[in-house]
Amino acid sequence: MATEVLSETKVRQRDRLAPLYNVVLLDDDKHTYDYVVEMLMRLFLFSEAEAFAHAVEVDTTGRTVVITCELAEAEFARDQILAYGPDWRIPDSPGSMRAIIEPAGGEGET
Repeated sequence: MATEVLSETKVRQRDRLAPLYNVVLLDDDKHTYDYVVEMLMRLFLFSEAEAFAHAVEVDTTGRTVVITCELAEAEFARDQILAYGPDWRIPDSPGSMRAIIEPAGGEGET
């Protein structure tokens, strides 16, 4: 079986055409700013200032896009958020924050 070797031009074209997705963190009242900042710094290697800016955005608008990437990476990022666990600072924190995937530049929930 022959293996196709892609030229640099074909690789760039494929990469340019790959659809991108936003990983969107959704707001709730069961997680603190400290939790959001800590989670984003650990999972996405944001600086404290970047993570805090996302915490403010999710709190004030109800959502924040934490990363835009291809679908497989977006699913992994969403799953990491969903698996992060409850906020130990709030006794009745039910678990992780919610996150969805949506096409970049579009609306919809995945």
